[in-house]
Amino acid sequence: MSAHGIVTRFAPSPTGALHLGNARTAFFNFLAARATGGRFLLRVEDTDAARSAEPLLAQQLEDLRWLGLDWDEGPDVGGPHAPYRQSERAAVYARAMGTLEACGLLYPCFCSPEELQLSRRAQLSAGRPPRYARTCAALPPEEVSRRLAAGARPALRFRVPDGELIEFEDRIHGAQRFATDDIGDFVIRRADRSAAFFLSNAVDDAAMGVTLVLRGDDHLANTPRQILLLRALGLAVPGYGHLPLLLAPSGSPLSKREGAASLRDLREQGYLAGAIRNYLVRLGHACGEERWLGLEDMPRNFDLGRTSRSAAHYDEAQLRHWQREAVTRASADELASWLGRRLEPLGGGDRAREFVAAVRGNLLLPADAEQWVSALGEAEVAMSAEAVAEIARAGAGFFASAAAAWPAHAGDFKAFMRSVAEASGRKGAALFMPLRAALTGRTHGPELAPLAALMGIERVAHRLAAAQRRATA
Repeated sequence: MSAHGIVTRFAPSPTGALHLGNARTAFFNFLAARATGGRFLLRVEDTDAARSAEPLLAQQLEDLRWLGLDWDEGPDVGGPHAPYRQSERAAVYARAMGTLEACGLLYPCFCSPEELQLSRRAQLSAGRPPRYARTCAALPPEEVSRRLAAGARPALRFRVPDGELIEFEDRIHGAQRFATDDIGDFVIRRADRSAAFFLSNAVDDAAMGVTLVLRGDDHLANTPRQILLLRALGLAVPGYGHLPLLLAPSGSPLSKREGAASLRDLREQGYLAGAIRNYLVRLGHACGEERWLGLEDMPRNFDLGRTSRSAAHYDEAQLRHWQREAVTRASADELASWLGRRLEPLGGGDRAREFVAAVRGNLLLPADAEQWVSALGEAEVAMSAEAVAEIARAGAGFFASAAAAWPAHAGDFKAFMRSVAEASGRKGAALFMPLRAALTGRTHGPELAPLAALMGIERVAHRLAAAQRRATA
Protein backbone atom coordinates (compact mmCIF):
# COMPACT_ATOMS: atom_id res chain seq x y z
CA MET A 1 0.00 0.00 0.00
CA SER A 2 1.28 3.46 -0.89
CA ALA A 3 1.54 6.27 1.60
CA HIS A 4 -1.51 7.82 -0.03
CA GLY A 5 -3.86 4.83 0.03
CA ILE A 6 -4.19 1.80 -2.17
CA VAL A 7 -3.71 1.85 -5.93
CA THR A 8 -6.24 -0.14 -7.94
CA ARG A 9 -6.84 -0.59 -11.63
CA PHE A 10 -9.42 -1.77 -14.08
CA ALA A 11 -8.05 -3.37 -17.23
CA PRO A 12 -10.73 -4.07 -19.83
CA SER A 13 -10.15 -5.75 -23.17
CA PRO A 14 -11.82 -3.84 -26.04
CA THR A 15 -13.51 -6.92 -27.43
CA GLY A 16 -17.14 -6.22 -26.52
CA ALA A 17 -19.54 -4.20 -24.40
CA LEU A 18 -18.98 -4.14 -20.64
CA HIS A 19 -21.40 -6.53 -18.98
CA LEU A 20 -22.79 -5.79 -15.55
CA GLY A 21 -20.17 -7.96 -13.86
CA ASN A 22 -17.38 -5.94 -15.52
CA ALA A 23 -19.08 -2.72 -14.43
CA ARG A 24 -19.23 -3.94 -10.83
CA THR A 25 -15.53 -4.87 -10.88
CA ALA A 26 -14.62 -1.44 -12.25
CA PHE A 27 -16.84 0.29 -9.71
CA PHE A 28 -15.47 -1.67 -6.76
CA ASN A 29 -11.91 -0.83 -7.83
CA PHE A 30 -12.88 2.83 -8.06
CA LEU A 31 -14.52 2.78 -4.61
CA ALA A 32 -11.68 0.85 -2.98
CA ALA A 33 -9.20 3.48 -4.16
CA ARG A 34 -11.34 6.48 -3.29
CA ALA A 35 -12.19 5.04 0.16
CA THR A 36 -8.49 5.24 1.14
CA GLY A 37 -7.55 8.38 -0.72
CA GLY A 38 -5.66 6.19 -3.18
CA ARG A 39 -5.44 6.10 -6.96
CA PHE A 40 -7.51 4.39 -9.61
CA LEU A 41 -5.93 3.51 -12.95
CA LEU A 42 -7.43 2.39 -16.23
CA ARG A 43 -5.33 0.20 -18.50
CA VAL A 44 -6.33 -1.32 -21.83
CA GLU A 45 -5.45 -4.96 -22.44
CA ASP A 46 -5.48 -5.00 -26.23
CA THR A 47 -2.70 -7.42 -27.11
CA ASP A 48 -5.23 -9.65 -28.86
CA ALA A 49 -5.15 -7.61 -32.08
CA ALA A 50 -7.56 -9.92 -33.91
CA ARG A 51 -10.37 -9.23 -31.44
CA SER A 52 -9.66 -5.70 -30.21
CA ALA A 53 -11.53 -2.81 -31.81
CA GLU A 54 -11.09 0.93 -31.34
CA PRO A 55 -14.84 1.71 -31.42
CA LEU A 56 -15.42 -0.83 -28.65
CA LEU A 57 -12.77 0.82 -26.50
CA ALA A 58 -14.34 4.24 -27.04
CA GLN A 59 -17.72 2.80 -26.03
CA GLN A 60 -16.28 1.19 -22.89
CA LEU A 61 -14.64 4.41 -21.74
CA GLU A 62 -17.80 6.40 -22.46
CA ASP A 63 -19.96 3.94 -20.52
CA LEU A 64 -17.62 4.00 -17.52
CA ARG A 65 -17.59 7.80 -17.43
CA TRP A 66 -21.38 7.83 -17.75
CA LEU A 67 -21.51 5.54 -14.72
CA GLY A 68 -19.59 8.20 -12.80
CA LEU A 69 -16.10 6.73 -12.76
CA ASP A 70 -13.02 8.84 -13.31
CA TRP A 71 -9.46 7.56 -13.31
CA ASP A 72 -6.21 9.19 -12.24
CA GLU A 73 -4.21 7.57 -15.03
CA GLY A 74 -5.25 6.05 -18.31
CA PRO A 75 -5.00 6.11 -22.09
CA ASP A 76 -7.15 9.22 -22.41
CA VAL A 77 -5.74 11.19 -19.46
CA GLY A 78 -2.09 10.17 -19.44
CA GLY A 79 0.03 9.74 -16.34
CA PRO A 80 3.53 8.84 -15.12
CA HIS A 81 3.28 5.19 -16.20
CA ALA A 82 2.28 5.69 -19.84
CA PRO A 83 1.59 4.12 -22.20
CA TYR A 84 -1.60 2.58 -20.83
CA ARG A 85 -2.36 0.34 -23.79
CA GLN A 86 -0.68 -3.04 -23.79
CA SER A 87 -0.33 -2.93 -27.57
CA GLU A 88 2.15 -0.07 -26.99
CA ARG A 89 4.15 -1.79 -24.24
CA ALA A 90 5.90 -4.55 -26.21
CA ALA A 91 9.35 -3.27 -25.21
CA VAL A 92 8.42 -3.56 -21.51
CA TYR A 93 7.41 -7.19 -21.96
CA ALA A 94 10.47 -7.98 -24.07
CA ARG A 95 12.74 -6.76 -21.26
CA ALA A 96 10.91 -8.92 -18.76
CA MET A 97 11.21 -11.97 -21.00
CA GLY A 98 14.91 -11.25 -21.49
CA THR A 99 15.39 -11.29 -17.72
CA LEU A 100 13.54 -14.58 -17.35
CA GLU A 101 15.44 -16.14 -20.25
CA ALA A 102 18.78 -15.08 -18.78
CA CYS A 103 17.79 -16.92 -15.58
CA GLY A 104 17.00 -20.09 -17.53
CA LEU A 105 13.31 -19.89 -16.71
CA LEU A 106 11.93 -19.96 -20.27
CA TYR A 107 11.92 -22.52 -23.06
CA PRO A 108 10.33 -22.68 -26.52
CA CYS A 109 7.25 -24.84 -26.94
CA PHE A 110 6.47 -26.21 -30.42
CA CYS A 111 3.34 -28.16 -29.44
CA SER A 112 0.32 -27.56 -31.65
CA PRO A 113 -3.12 -26.78 -30.22
CA GLU A 114 -4.25 -30.24 -31.32
CA GLU A 115 -1.40 -31.94 -29.46
CA LEU A 116 -2.11 -29.94 -26.33
CA GLN A 117 -5.78 -30.85 -26.48
CA LEU A 118 -5.00 -34.57 -26.85
CA SER A 119 -2.65 -34.41 -23.87
CA ARG A 120 -5.29 -32.62 -21.80
CA ARG A 121 -7.91 -35.25 -22.63
CA ALA A 122 -5.54 -38.07 -21.74
CA GLN A 123 -4.78 -36.57 -18.34
CA LEU A 124 -8.44 -35.96 -17.57
CA SER A 125 -9.40 -39.51 -18.56
CA ALA A 126 -6.67 -40.80 -16.24
CA GLY A 127 -8.12 -38.78 -13.38
CA ARG A 128 -5.23 -36.33 -13.22
CA PRO A 129 -5.51 -32.52 -13.27
CA PRO A 130 -4.54 -31.26 -16.72
CA ARG A 131 -1.17 -29.54 -16.89
CA TYR A 132 1.45 -29.15 -19.57
CA ALA A 133 3.36 -32.41 -19.91
CA ARG A 134 6.69 -30.62 -20.49
CA THR A 135 6.96 -32.20 -23.91
CA CYS A 136 9.35 -29.47 -25.09
CA ALA A 137 11.04 -28.69 -21.76
CA ALA A 138 14.15 -30.75 -22.43
CA LEU A 139 14.58 -30.40 -26.19
CA PRO A 140 18.29 -30.34 -27.09
CA PRO A 141 19.56 -26.98 -28.38
CA GLU A 142 20.31 -28.43 -31.79
CA GLU A 143 16.72 -29.70 -32.13
CA VAL A 144 15.39 -26.28 -31.18
CA SER A 145 17.67 -24.70 -33.79
CA ARG A 146 16.57 -27.18 -36.45
CA ARG A 147 12.90 -26.47 -35.87
CA LEU A 148 13.43 -22.73 -35.89
CA ALA A 149 15.39 -22.96 -39.14
CA ALA A 150 12.52 -24.95 -40.63
CA GLY A 151 10.18 -22.03 -39.93
CA ALA A 152 8.50 -23.20 -36.73
CA ARG A 153 7.09 -20.42 -34.53
CA PRO A 154 7.16 -21.58 -30.92
CA ALA A 155 5.47 -20.13 -27.89
CA LEU A 156 7.58 -19.44 -24.81
CA ARG A 157 6.78 -21.23 -21.54
CA PHE A 158 7.79 -20.39 -17.99
CA ARG A 159 9.41 -23.20 -16.01
CA VAL A 160 7.33 -23.64 -12.86
CA PRO A 161 9.46 -24.91 -9.97
CA ASP A 162 8.56 -28.30 -8.54
CA GLY A 163 7.53 -29.01 -4.96
CA GLU A 164 6.69 -25.49 -3.81
CA LEU A 165 3.63 -23.84 -2.30
CA ILE A 166 2.36 -20.46 -3.38
CA GLU A 167 0.44 -18.81 -0.56
CA PHE A 168 -1.34 -15.47 -0.37
CA GLU A 169 -4.17 -13.83 1.53
CA ASP A 170 -7.08 -13.04 -0.75
CA ARG A 171 -8.89 -9.89 0.39
CA ILE A 172 -12.25 -11.61 -0.17
CA HIS A 173 -11.69 -15.37 0.02
CA GLY A 174 -9.04 -15.43 2.73
CA ALA A 175 -5.96 -17.67 2.82
CA GLN A 176 -5.07 -19.39 -0.46
CA ARG A 177 -2.55 -22.18 -1.10
CA PHE A 178 -1.51 -23.59 -4.48
CA ALA A 179 0.97 -26.40 -5.10
CA THR A 180 3.28 -25.66 -8.02
CA ASP A 181 3.12 -29.33 -8.99
CA ASP A 182 -0.52 -28.73 -9.96
CA ILE A 183 0.14 -25.63 -12.05
CA GLY A 184 2.23 -26.73 -14.98
CA ASP A 185 4.54 -24.65 -17.17
CA PHE A 186 2.51 -21.88 -18.78
CA VAL A 187 2.81 -19.71 -21.87
CA ILE A 188 4.10 -16.17 -21.42
CA ARG A 189 4.61 -15.41 -25.13
CA ARG A 190 2.33 -16.62 -27.86
CA ALA A 191 3.50 -18.12 -31.13
CA ASP A 192 2.85 -14.75 -32.81
CA ARG A 193 5.41 -13.27 -30.37
CA SER A 194 2.85 -11.22 -28.46
CA ALA A 195 2.99 -11.26 -24.67
CA ALA A 196 0.42 -13.55 -23.04
CA PHE A 197 -1.92 -12.39 -20.29
CA PHE A 198 0.02 -13.97 -17.42
CA LEU A 199 3.12 -11.90 -18.16
CA SER A 200 1.74 -8.62 -19.50
CA ASN A 201 -0.91 -8.28 -16.81
CA ALA A 202 1.46 -8.96 -13.92
CA VAL A 203 4.35 -6.86 -15.24
CA ASP A 204 2.07 -3.87 -15.84
CA ASP A 205 0.62 -4.10 -12.34
CA ALA A 206 4.12 -3.95 -10.88
CA ALA A 207 5.34 -1.23 -13.24
CA MET A 208 2.34 0.98 -12.54
CA GLY A 209 2.53 0.63 -8.76
CA VAL A 210 -0.76 -1.22 -8.36
CA THR A 211 -1.09 -2.39 -4.76
CA LEU A 212 -4.44 -4.19 -4.97
CA VAL A 213 -5.56 -6.32 -7.92
CA LEU A 214 -9.32 -6.64 -7.58
CA ARG A 215 -10.87 -8.84 -10.27
CA GLY A 216 -13.33 -11.65 -10.88
CA ASP A 217 -12.75 -14.97 -9.17
CA ASP A 218 -12.44 -16.66 -12.55
CA HIS A 219 -8.88 -15.27 -12.28
CA LEU A 220 -8.15 -16.89 -8.93
CA ALA A 221 -6.18 -19.76 -10.47
CA ASN A 222 -4.13 -17.25 -12.49
CA THR A 223 -2.81 -15.51 -9.39
CA PRO A 224 -0.20 -18.11 -8.30
CA ARG A 225 1.25 -18.07 -11.83
CA GLN A 226 1.58 -14.31 -11.73
CA ILE A 227 3.12 -14.38 -8.25
CA LEU A 228 5.74 -16.83 -9.57
CA LEU A 229 6.55 -14.48 -12.45
CA LEU A 230 6.80 -11.39 -10.26
CA ARG A 231 9.07 -13.12 -7.77
CA ALA A 232 11.29 -14.40 -10.58
CA LEU A 233 11.54 -10.85 -11.96
CA GLY A 234 12.21 -9.36 -8.54
CA LEU A 235 9.09 -7.18 -8.78
CA ALA A 236 6.66 -6.20 -6.05
CA VAL A 237 3.72 -8.55 -5.57
CA PRO A 238 0.43 -6.69 -5.06
CA GLY A 239 -2.43 -7.74 -2.83
CA TYR A 240 -5.22 -9.68 -4.50
CA GLY A 241 -8.96 -9.86 -4.14
CA HIS A 242 -11.25 -11.97 -6.29
CA LEU A 243 -14.89 -10.98 -6.64
CA PRO A 244 -17.44 -13.78 -6.95
CA LEU A 245 -19.14 -13.93 -10.32
CA LEU A 246 -22.45 -12.27 -11.13
CA LEU A 247 -25.08 -14.82 -12.14
CA ALA A 248 -28.60 -14.79 -13.50
CA PRO A 249 -31.44 -15.61 -11.06
CA SER A 250 -31.35 -19.21 -12.32
CA GLY A 251 -27.70 -19.53 -11.36
CA SER A 252 -26.48 -19.57 -14.95
CA PRO A 253 -24.17 -16.92 -16.47
CA LEU A 254 -25.99 -13.63 -16.95
CA SER A 255 -27.47 -13.25 -20.43
CA LYS A 256 -29.91 -10.98 -22.23
CA ARG A 257 -32.65 -13.57 -21.76
CA GLU A 258 -32.37 -13.33 -17.97
CA GLY A 259 -31.35 -9.69 -17.53
CA ALA A 260 -29.53 -6.87 -19.23
CA ALA A 261 -26.19 -8.32 -20.29
CA SER A 262 -24.26 -5.05 -20.58
CA LEU A 263 -23.95 -1.58 -19.17
CA ARG A 264 -24.81 -0.23 -22.61
CA ASP A 265 -28.03 -2.28 -22.65
CA LEU A 266 -29.10 -0.67 -19.38
CA ARG A 267 -28.21 2.81 -20.62
CA GLU A 268 -30.23 2.31 -23.78
CA GLN A 269 -33.23 1.08 -21.80
CA GLY A 270 -33.07 4.32 -19.83
CA TYR A 271 -31.68 3.26 -16.48
CA LEU A 272 -30.06 6.22 -14.74
CA ALA A 273 -26.42 6.09 -13.66
CA GLY A 274 -27.30 6.78 -10.02
CA ALA A 275 -29.69 3.82 -9.99
CA ILE A 276 -27.05 1.47 -11.33
CA ARG A 277 -24.47 2.75 -8.84
CA ASN A 278 -26.83 2.23 -5.91
CA TYR A 279 -27.59 -1.26 -7.19
CA LEU A 280 -23.96 -2.21 -7.81
CA VAL A 281 -22.67 -1.01 -4.43
CA ARG A 282 -25.04 -3.54 -2.82
CA LEU A 283 -24.49 -6.36 -5.30
CA GLY A 284 -22.59 -8.94 -3.28
CA HIS A 285 -21.51 -6.23 -0.84
CA ALA A 286 -23.10 -5.32 2.50
CA CYS A 287 -23.26 -1.57 2.04
CA GLY A 288 -22.99 0.56 5.17
CA GLU A 289 -26.27 2.35 4.40
CA GLU A 290 -29.67 1.17 3.21
CA ARG A 291 -30.71 4.62 2.04
CA TRP A 292 -30.02 6.20 -1.34
CA LEU A 293 -26.36 7.20 -1.68
CA GLY A 294 -24.87 9.88 -3.87
CA LEU A 295 -21.59 9.06 -5.58
CA GLU A 296 -19.69 11.22 -3.10
CA ASP A 297 -21.10 9.17 -0.18
CA MET A 298 -20.27 5.75 -1.56
CA PRO A 299 -16.54 5.42 -0.80
CA ARG A 300 -17.04 5.80 2.96
CA ASN A 301 -19.79 3.18 2.85
CA PHE A 302 -17.66 0.68 0.95
CA ASP A 303 -15.56 -2.00 2.61
CA LEU A 304 -14.09 -5.02 0.83
CA GLY A 305 -14.34 -6.89 4.11
CA ARG A 306 -18.12 -6.87 3.69
CA THR A 307 -18.00 -8.45 0.24
CA SER A 308 -19.69 -11.82 -0.03
CA ARG A 309 -17.64 -14.89 -0.90
CA SER A 310 -20.61 -16.36 -2.74
CA ALA A 311 -21.75 -15.54 -6.26
CA ALA A 312 -24.09 -12.58 -6.55
CA HIS A 313 -27.36 -12.91 -8.48
CA TYR A 314 -28.82 -10.29 -10.76
CA ASP A 315 -32.13 -9.08 -9.32
CA GLU A 316 -34.11 -6.90 -11.70
CA ALA A 317 -36.60 -5.98 -8.98
CA GLN A 318 -33.81 -4.42 -6.91
CA LEU A 319 -32.46 -2.53 -9.89
CA ARG A 320 -35.95 -1.23 -10.65
CA HIS A 321 -36.30 -0.13 -7.01
CA TRP A 322 -33.19 2.03 -7.29
CA GLN A 323 -34.33 3.30 -10.67
CA ARG A 324 -37.56 4.48 -9.05
CA GLU A 325 -35.48 6.25 -6.40
CA ALA A 326 -33.32 7.86 -9.06
CA VAL A 327 -36.31 9.14 -11.04
CA THR A 328 -37.84 10.56 -7.86
CA ARG A 329 -34.66 12.49 -7.10
CA ALA A 330 -33.98 13.79 -10.61
CA SER A 331 -34.75 17.41 -11.45
CA ALA A 332 -37.36 18.31 -14.05
CA ASP A 333 -34.62 19.37 -16.47
CA GLU A 334 -32.75 16.09 -15.94
CA LEU A 335 -35.91 14.11 -16.63
CA ALA A 336 -36.67 16.18 -19.73
CA SER A 337 -33.19 15.40 -21.03
CA TRP A 338 -33.67 11.74 -20.09
CA LEU A 339 -36.94 11.54 -22.03
CA GLY A 340 -35.35 13.32 -24.98
CA ARG A 341 -37.15 13.06 -28.31
CA ARG A 342 -40.15 11.38 -26.74
CA LEU A 343 -41.27 14.86 -25.65
CA GLU A 344 -41.12 16.38 -29.14
CA PRO A 345 -44.87 15.89 -29.85
CA LEU A 346 -45.59 18.18 -26.89
CA GLY A 347 -43.77 21.09 -28.48
CA GLY A 348 -41.14 21.63 -25.77
CA GLY A 349 -40.89 24.62 -23.44
CA ASP A 350 -43.30 25.02 -20.53
CA ARG A 351 -45.61 22.35 -21.88
CA ALA A 352 -42.87 19.73 -21.76
CA ARG A 353 -41.85 20.74 -18.22
CA GLU A 354 -45.47 20.63 -17.06
CA PHE A 355 -45.81 17.18 -18.60
CA VAL A 356 -42.72 15.92 -16.75
CA ALA A 357 -44.06 17.29 -13.47
CA ALA A 358 -47.42 15.59 -14.08
CA VAL A 359 -46.20 12.11 -15.02
CA ARG A 360 -42.85 11.68 -13.23
CA GLY A 361 -44.41 9.56 -10.48
CA ASN A 362 -45.55 7.07 -13.14
CA LEU A 363 -42.25 6.75 -14.97
CA LEU A 364 -39.65 4.06 -14.46
CA LEU A 365 -38.05 4.07 -17.90
CA PRO A 366 -38.35 6.60 -20.75
CA ALA A 367 -40.60 4.30 -22.76
CA ASP A 368 -43.22 4.63 -20.00
CA ALA A 369 -43.79 8.25 -21.06
CA GLU A 370 -44.91 7.32 -24.55
CA GLN A 371 -48.46 6.31 -23.59
CA TRP A 372 -48.97 9.61 -21.76
CA VAL A 373 -47.52 11.70 -24.59
CA SER A 374 -49.87 9.85 -26.92
CA ALA A 375 -52.81 10.43 -24.57
CA LEU A 376 -52.15 14.16 -24.66
CA GLY A 377 -51.28 14.56 -28.30
CA GLU A 378 -53.33 12.10 -30.33
CA ALA A 379 -56.81 13.02 -31.53
CA GLU A 380 -58.15 9.61 -30.47
CA VAL A 381 -56.80 7.92 -27.38
CA ALA A 382 -56.00 4.20 -27.46
CA MET A 383 -58.19 2.33 -24.97
CA SER A 384 -57.12 -0.53 -22.75
CA ALA A 385 -59.61 -3.35 -22.21
CA GLU A 386 -60.03 -2.23 -18.59
CA ALA A 387 -60.82 1.33 -19.70
CA VAL A 388 -63.46 0.13 -22.17
CA ALA A 389 -65.12 -1.94 -19.43
CA GLU A 390 -65.03 0.98 -16.98
CA ILE A 391 -66.69 3.31 -19.49
CA ALA A 392 -69.42 0.75 -20.14
CA ARG A 393 -70.09 0.35 -16.41
CA ALA A 394 -70.35 4.11 -15.88
CA GLY A 395 -72.96 4.41 -18.64
CA ALA A 396 -73.89 7.09 -21.11
CA GLY A 397 -75.76 9.19 -18.52
CA PHE A 398 -72.62 9.67 -16.45
CA PHE A 399 -70.67 11.00 -19.42
CA ALA A 400 -73.58 13.16 -20.51
CA SER A 401 -73.39 14.85 -17.09
CA ALA A 402 -69.62 15.21 -17.39
CA ALA A 403 -69.83 16.65 -20.91
CA ALA A 404 -72.47 19.14 -19.75
CA ALA A 405 -70.39 20.25 -16.73
CA TRP A 406 -67.10 20.65 -18.55
CA PRO A 407 -67.68 23.96 -20.45
CA ALA A 408 -68.59 25.83 -17.27
CA HIS A 409 -65.68 24.50 -15.19
CA ALA A 410 -62.89 23.85 -17.74
CA GLY A 411 -60.51 26.14 -15.90
CA ASP A 412 -61.12 24.55 -12.50
CA PHE A 413 -60.86 20.77 -12.53
CA LYS A 414 -61.89 20.42 -8.87
CA ALA A 415 -65.06 22.39 -9.51
CA PHE A 416 -65.71 20.20 -12.54
CA MET A 417 -65.38 17.06 -10.43
CA ARG A 418 -67.73 18.42 -7.77
CA SER A 419 -70.31 19.21 -10.44
CA VAL A 420 -70.08 15.72 -11.94
CA ALA A 421 -70.29 14.18 -8.47
CA GLU A 422 -73.45 16.10 -7.66
CA ALA A 423 -75.08 15.26 -10.98
CA SER A 424 -74.15 11.55 -10.93
CA GLY A 425 -74.18 10.74 -7.22
CA ARG A 426 -70.74 9.12 -7.60
CA LYS A 427 -67.67 9.70 -5.47
CA GLY A 428 -64.18 8.30 -4.96
CA ALA A 429 -62.99 5.69 -7.45
CA ALA A 430 -66.49 5.41 -8.93
CA LEU A 431 -66.12 9.05 -9.96
CA PHE A 432 -62.47 9.24 -10.95
CA MET A 433 -62.03 5.89 -12.67
CA PRO A 434 -64.44 6.33 -15.59
CA LEU A 435 -63.24 9.89 -16.19
CA ARG A 436 -59.64 8.71 -16.24
CA ALA A 437 -60.60 5.92 -18.64
CA ALA A 438 -62.34 8.37 -20.97
CA LEU A 439 -59.53 10.94 -20.99
CA THR A 440 -56.40 8.73 -20.97
CA GLY A 441 -57.52 5.28 -22.10
CA ARG A 442 -56.19 3.83 -18.83
CA THR A 443 -57.74 3.13 -15.44
CA HIS A 444 -54.58 4.05 -13.51
CA GLY A 445 -51.98 6.74 -13.95
CA PRO A 446 -50.87 10.26 -13.04
CA GLU A 447 -53.08 12.82 -11.34
CA LEU A 448 -55.87 13.67 -13.72
CA ALA A 449 -56.14 17.46 -13.26
CA PRO A 450 -52.74 18.42 -14.73
CA LEU A 451 -53.23 15.94 -17.58
CA ALA A 452 -56.57 17.53 -18.42
CA ALA A 453 -54.95 20.97 -18.38
CA LEU A 454 -52.30 19.77 -20.82
CA MET A 455 -54.92 18.19 -23.09
CA GLY A 456 -56.79 21.45 -23.45
CA ILE A 457 -60.49 22.31 -23.27
CA GLU A 458 -61.46 21.05 -26.71
CA ARG A 459 -59.69 17.69 -26.45
CA VAL A 460 -61.24 16.93 -23.05
CA ALA A 461 -64.68 17.82 -24.40
CA HIS A 462 -64.11 15.61 -27.44
CA ARG A 463 -63.10 12.62 -25.30
CA LEU A 464 -66.01 12.97 -22.92
CA ALA A 465 -68.39 13.01 -25.89
CA ALA A 466 -66.58 9.97 -27.39
CA ALA A 467 -66.97 8.09 -24.08
CA GLN A 468 -70.72 8.88 -24.04
CA ARG A 469 -71.04 7.44 -27.55
CA ARG A 470 -68.99 4.38 -26.58
CA ALA A 471 -71.15 3.78 -23.48
CA THR A 472 -74.30 4.09 -25.62
CA ALA A 473 -73.12 1.63 -28.26
